[in-house]
Amino acid sequence: MDFIPQMEPWFDECERLALNEYMLSGGWGTEFKKTREFERRIAEYTGAAFCSVTTNGTVSLVIALLACGVGVGDEVIVPDYTMVATPNAAELIGAKAVFVDIDRENLCMDFEKMRQAVTKKTRAVMLVTINGRCPKDMERFVAFCKEKNLRLIEDAAQSLGSACQGKHLGRFGDIGSFSFSAPKVITTGQGGALITDNEELFDKIKKIRDFGREGGGSDHYLCKGWNFKFTDFQAVVGIEQMKKLPWRIERKKEIGQLYEQCLRGTPGIELIPTDYEQTSPWFFDILAERREELQSYLQEKGIGTRKFYPPLHAEPAYGYDASFPVTEEIARKGLWLPSSSRLTDKEVEFVCEAVKSFYY
Repeated sequence: MDFIPQMEPWFDECERLALNEYMLSGGWGTEFKKTREFERRIAEYTGAAFCSVTTNGTVSLVIALLACGVGVGDEVIVPDYTMVATPNAAELIGAKAVFVDIDRENLCMDFEKMRQAVTKKTRAVMLVTINGRCPKDMERFVAFCKEKNLRLIEDAAQSLGSACQGKHLGRFGDIGSFSFSAPKVITTGQGGALITDNEELFDKIKKIRDFGREGGGSDHYLCKGWNFKFTDFQAVVGIEQMKKLPWRIERKKEIGQLYEQCLRGTPGIELIPTDYEQTSPWFFDILAERREELQSYLQEKGIGTRKFYPPLHAEPAYGYDASFPVTEEIARKGLWLPSSSRLTDKEVEFVCEAVKSFYY
């Protein structure tokens, strides 16, 4: 069997033909009609009133924070277990990322730890719906933030196609943020999107991402803003990817269920509870004893894997003297298995047999 990568983007003739057609049409490449169409498709798919796309998922978080009025000296609560873009977005605008531990059941931010971390300087909570999973107490986060007058921003970078109580993730907070980087379920190479039902916030988002001006081509600046715009080239690809999204979401769920069926009860590994009715996993994750040995063994078998994110508070970029036991444990054991929606059942079964042969 050929090498099975941990993840890979998936383009085909549809994207190639659409790009060629766009080039022949004389499009300028910069964002215009195709970008607006891509935004409409995302809004319709998620059920949001408004959507604005931008250069990448980190920038989308920065814009969300700025639109919510977060600035220098403010504190933003983030989970210790997340991709580093989450805290970096806060630090980029002069705010301070305050780390809290996660709930071991779903790997999302622990509500009580979040509540205890709030200070007079706290301005926002960045709730990461990691790997398409939501916290079991989502409504408590929403209610608490409203009560304390805190902005709730959902970092749903890994959650396109996943829901909580029938509502698409990214729609519980003031603003939801998605990513279209290469490993995501759909990709535009790089790219990010913000969704909201708040028209006032949407208006701020549009200005911030376009130099702060009142409209394209204007040189009247209503607020500080930057060039965080998208391109029609990316949007053309994104539109074709969106057409394939419903199938990919269902396929991801099928693959996740097959992994669970094949690996359930294997000594040495722990499966993370996943509701496949609501969750379409970004990556397929396990907690593994002797993880490094397993990873090397699978590599020899032609199977690519990737370790979980490290505890961010202890990374040299932050270097905080603190302890977050749940994050530290899952970061030590966590391993992502091959996760492309292109995987065949035969490939998934091959991966599972290799994992089981290591432990047995």
